[in-house]
Amino acid sequence: MTTTKLMRIGAVLGALIAGGALADGLPRLPQPLQLPQGADSPGVVTFRHDSHLDAKKPACVGCHSGRFSILGRSGERPGAKVTHAAMEKGEACGACHGKQAFGFDDCTSCHAQ
Repeated sequence: MTTTKLMRIGAVLGALIAGGALADGLPRLPQPLQLPQGADSPGVVTFRHDSHLDAKKPACVGCHSGRFSILGRSGERPGAKVTHAAMEKGEACGACHGKQAFGFDDCTSCHAQ
């Protein structure tokens, strides 16, 4: 990671701390994010930060250090559709789901129907 990227991340985190985002040890989380729905999707996927955060050890940089840049400059394109084929190769949500987190067996775990 370059010095410039580290400085930007530090600035973002500093602004969050200064704004009280880390009061009580938990970050103020962004609102749920509705992901673009593909034509063959069984339902909308809404990403919720609170279900992806370890309350005992909250850290945004676990995901936002590279794969999902906190500055919006990662390999993931904002608004890009996520496909199961890509996830099964370990991209996007598949970086954890199907490995560390639950798999792809139950569609209702992610898709609202």
